[in-house]
Formats: sequence, structure tokens, C-alpha cells
Amino acid sequence: MADPRVTDIPVEDCGEPLVDVSTCTFIQIDRRKTDPAGDWLRLRAGLITRLAHAGSLLPAGLRLLHIEGYRPPDLQARYFTAYRDQLAAARPELDGRTLHQLASRYIAPPEIAPHSAGAAIDLTLCSSEGTELDMGTPINASPEASDYGCYTAALNISGTARANRRMLIEVLAEAGLVNYPTEWWHWSYGDRYWALRTARPAAIYGTHVRADPGG
Repeated sequence: MADPRVTDIPVEDCGEPLVDVSTCTFIQIDRRKTDPAGDWLRLRAGLITRLAHAGSLLPAGLRLLHIEGYRPPDLQARYFTAYRDQLAAARPELDGRTLHQLASRYIAPPEIAPHSAGAAIDLTLCSSEGTELDMGTPINASPEASDYGCYTAALNISGTARANRRMLIEVLAEAGLVNYPTEWWHWSYGDRYWALRTARPAAIYGTHVRADPGG
């Protein structure tokens, strides 16, 4: 995410609002990332439309499971700093620039984070009863903790997990979302990374700061 090919892409925000995805019937809601303001439930309206299409492509008995959406910039900054400090403790020989780049593999720097634009969702697949499918690693597994099994194309996971990842990839890609390849669960639409992957001249969603607790 810290690559200049991403950071140099301009943003022409289209002004779409953040919408509470829990009002949608096509997606299951997991509450592990609950926050008092309900930020985790919010996504840009255009992203929700595309997720609805993706959900309609799944086989009967399967659903998308929402884990986390919008992150306020200050929360994203805390996540990024904590992971960078963890890397620094494990690799004291690395300089600040290298640590920043390595941390950016897993958590986007706050100034360009898709989650802080309301443009990204962390999600997985589940049964209609809410049981998560085997994806090879837990959501938010770090590269170090998962032996890089968190990478979308990882080979050190079971055949069942690879098949489930392929299913998730197929429906979300068909709906126009793009995946960040070091996190199988992270998909976005409208942000700078999406613009790079889809050869768009600009992102359509930039960092969003909510004006009040109600959104």
C-alpha cells in the first residue's frame, strides 16, 4: 500500500455516503469488531451495491459474512503503529523506512487506508446458519503468525480452504471488487489500490471523517 504507484493516485471523491450494512438482508453480520459508534458496520453505498451482487452469485446455503468496514483514521493509525512497533521489536536491525514498507504489507498507512475511506470490507463466507467456512487461516492472521498462509494465493493451506477462497474470489471479482493479496479477507472498491488494479485515473473514495456519531 505504501508503493508510490498507489500513493500517487489522485482522489476525486464522489461524495457517496457511508451506509449501515446491517440494514441489508443479503449479508450476515459478525460482531467481533463491534465499536460503540457502529463504525465497523458502515461502507460506501456503491460498495454495498456490489456486495449485494456478489452475494447473489453464491450457491444456495452460503452467505457473505461481514467482519469490518469503515475505520476512522485515528483507529487505523493505532493499528498501523502497533504492527510497525511489533515488527521493530522483532527486527531491531531495520530502519524506519523499511519498517514502514513491511508494515504496509499487512496494514495500510492511515493516510491512504481503504478502510478509512469506507471503501474496504473484511469478510468471509459462512453457512446460512452463520458457521464460517474453512479459509485456511483466521481473518486478520499476520504473515508471521500464519507462515504467510494469510496471502490470498498461499499454497500451505488445505484443498478445502483453497476451494473456499476461490469461491470468494470469483463472486467478489465478478462484482468489481479487488483483493489485497496479502490478506485473503480484504476486498475493496473505489479506493486508490482499486484504481491501480483497474487502471482508473483516480480513486472515487477518499479518507472519510464522520461529522457526528450518527454518520
